[in-house]
Amino acid sequence: MRIKIKIRCKQCGERFTLRGKKDRGRIETGFKQCLCDNRDQFEIEEEGMVTGIQLN
Repeated sequence: MRIKIKIRCKQCGERFTLRGKKDRGRIETGFKQCLCDNRDQFEIEEEGMVTGIQLN
């Protein structure tokens, strides 16, 4: 399932919006670190993006 992820760095306040894949409870976006070299301190918000479903 494709989902939208919002990430905010707690050190510098930079915000990122990424798309990723959710598989077995894990989310893979490829995001490694912020521009300020922070690798650990983030606020992460998940938004559901369901694709491939047709609504009538």
